[in-house]
Amino acid sequence: LGVRIQPVTDDIAESLGMATAKGALVAGVIKGGPVDNGSVQAGDVIIKFDGKDIHEMRDLPRVVAESPVGKAVDVVIVRKGVEQTVKVTLGRLEDGEKLASGENGNPDQDKGDKAAPPVSTASVLGMTVGELNDQTRQKFGIAADVSGVVVTDVAKDSAAAERGIQPGEVITEIAQESVGTPKDVMDRIGALKEQGRKNALLMLASKTGELRFVTIRMD
Repeated sequence: LGVRIQPVTDDIAESLGMATAKGALVAGVIKGGPVDNGSVQAGDVIIKFDGKDIHEMRDLPRVVAESPVGKAVDVVIVRKGVEQTVKVTLGRLEDGEKLASGENGNPDQDKGDKAAPPVSTASVLGMTVGELNDQTRQKFGIAADVSGVVVTDVAKDSAAAERGIQPGEVITEIAQESVGTPKDVMDRIGALKEQGRKNALLMLASKTGELRFVTIRMD
């Protein structure tokens, strides 16, 4: 299918407005894969594939493997709280699913040496975040095509640390809305708190651009 997937936890389901935790969360789309045309996007939750319910993440690779290459199938996804059906033509088996890091996984990140913070920073949820500029890209070795707000420090024993977030990771979205500045991050978290949300869903990019989702409690 050409996607990287991770489990839909109760916290993620709540953050996505889903009544129950089910399906497989798309953490990334593999370039050149069957759904690289935008039919399936990072942040979508696949809940049905070719008429078969996807109750949990591990169901998807099995169901996909049972389908013949080249077959056009209906895939039911939840995108920003709305169910929709997309048509997907299956690729080769070796183009299939790759598991994303789990919610508590620690991607291989170079923490680097402490350096002067970028011009614009903010502290939120146990993280210090800053602008993604030439200085921070060089410090953390972040690829040129990664965009968002860089995490420059994580407080020990904080909610962010509990989720394995590390300096050098980049916040690209919060609650499925793009962020580009530290102010965006503060505003988005503030809005979620005003809505009475308990958790914030973050899309994080590694320095090479690999995506994963984590939820952080906001109490």
